[in-house]
Amino acid sequence: MPVSSIFEDLSPHARVATAVLPFVAAMLLRLILGKNRLTQVLVSVSTTWFAINVLMAPFSEGMRRDILDLRSWFR
Repeated sequence: MPVSSIFEDLSPHARVATAVLPFVAAMLLRLILGKNRLTQVLVSVSTTWFAINVLMAPFSEGMRRDILDLRSWFR
């Protein structure tokens, strides 16, 4: 079973939670531990994870169509 199929079965609210919770956890750790190398890396990785989830993961059939239509614009 591929990992991508796990994310396809999630509800939209669960998808948002998987994008936001790592960032919130990293920010909480930064508040608790202070500014250090570990928290800087965690914030950077969680921000990248959030951007990938929001920008690259289509949440509806309409968004999938729009993304596929964008390909034709650049040809």
